[in-house]
Amino acid sequence: MSDFNTTDFTNPSTFILLGIPGLEAAHLWISIPFCTMYIIAILGNFTILFIVKREPSLHEPMYYFLCMLAVTDLVLSTSILPKMLSIFWFNSREINFSACLTQLYFINCFAAMESGIFVAMAFDRYVAICDPLRHSTILTNRMVTKIGLAVVLRGCLFVLPYPLLASQWPYCKTNIIPHTYCKHISVVNLACADFRASSYYSLSVTFFVPSMDVFFIAVSYIKILRAIFSLPTKDARLKTFGTCGSHLCAILVFYIPDLFSSLMHRIGNTMPLYFLILIANVYLLVPPMLHPIIYGVRTKQIRDRLLWLFTHKGT
Repeated sequence: MSDFNTTDFTNPSTFILLGIPGLEAAHLWISIPFCTMYIIAILGNFTILFIVKREPSLHEPMYYFLCMLAVTDLVLSTSILPKMLSIFWFNSREINFSACLTQLYFINCFAAMESGIFVAMAFDRYVAICDPLRHSTILTNRMVTKIGLAVVLRGCLFVLPYPLLASQWPYCKTNIIPHTYCKHISVVNLACADFRASSYYSLSVTFFVPSMDVFFIAVSYIKILRAIFSLPTKDARLKTFGTCGSHLCAILVFYIPDLFSSLMHRIGNTMPLYFLILIANVYLLVPPMLHPIIYGVRTKQIRDRLLWLFTHKGT
């Protein structure tokens, strides 16, 4: 380890990921739940994509956005899990400098995309409930494509300065990262230069993007709730609100771990490092695992199609 922990180099060709410092002896055991979550996420999200592709009745804006969410979840979880398992199972801790910057870019880029997808899904629910007669004319396939491209471009462009700035700093302290993946702040903290530009920019994006998205989601649901409560019967209100249930659950599953992780890192000096690293990993792995379960259980069309596939195979 001392060969890597030197102060005689700048811009190392590799970084060393330590995994979870303090819990090295438990790496193998920790890998079991993480690997299980990843397998569930892979199977669940591919199942969502398969069902939507195979079922023409699901070729609607809501399910197109759901497919975008599934792809984002697949990329997000795959960005960290394979390397993490190689650390836990094979003690393969080295990661190429460029690969490290690519990993931190993908993690932050697709997290921003996922947040944008939830805004798009909230807009879809708003139009479907508050202006149902114009839903098909407002959210045409062309409009859905434009929204999807906007979400992707926003994530790509907002996060692009992360690796560009990080690649400019000289790294002459150490190349050891006490984490399971290349977390942006963990990488730039190794720079032996004034990296405040990276720090301030990432802090601005971390605050601005989710805050803006949560604001638009909240506005959409305030209008949705007003429309629901104006319906004449309780059954009609419950049925209409039920169409938003899976989306609301998915939003909570994404933003609550994000908020918790952010709060834990703000008071990180009072928390053990291994706890903060575990929370950071849970934030990236739990939502991709739970999203397909939520939509599979709460969305009748997907649930019915899934049951039909199982019963059809059994006959």
